[in-house]
Amino acid sequence: MDYYLFGVYLLACGAAATTGAMFSPGAWYESLKKPSWTPPNWLFPVAWTTLYLLMAASAARVSGIEGAAYGLAFWSVQIAFNTLWTPIFFGLRRLRAAMVVMVGLWLSVAATTWAFFALDVWAGLMFLPYLVWVSVAGALNFWVMRNNPDGVLAA
Repeated sequence: MDYYLFGVYLLACGAAATTGAMFSPGAWYESLKKPSWTPPNWLFPVAWTTLYLLMAASAARVSGIEGAAYGLAFWSVQIAFNTLWTPIFFGLRRLRAAMVVMVGLWLSVAATTWAFFALDVWAGLMFLPYLVWVSVAGALNFWVMRNNPDGVLAA
């Protein structure tokens, strides 16, 4: 693995992670109805730190492989959707718009996982936890959207 490339991909992840610091959940999120299976608050930074490290490592692993263009293009799309989701959900409080972004995120993460598996089994395996996490996040986004029709108006 090229550690300089890992650093570049980690910088992209860091930019996405910054939106989490800029748009923290806060009282508005706490006031929303959420399902009993909502992950505890302490898990989010732990999960995202782990996922960003795995995402950067998997991209760095495939970067030198011939035929990686589509996989890396999907990686670029998923990190863009990843960056968009937090400001739309927590910043603008637009639950439906966040769901649209989440669908794009899930599809691009699934496409990246598939493409990475075709190139390097370890890179594909490193992306699987992210696909699982985004699946849970998508289900949570959908549940919150359906059960908080006025969520955008909550204080």
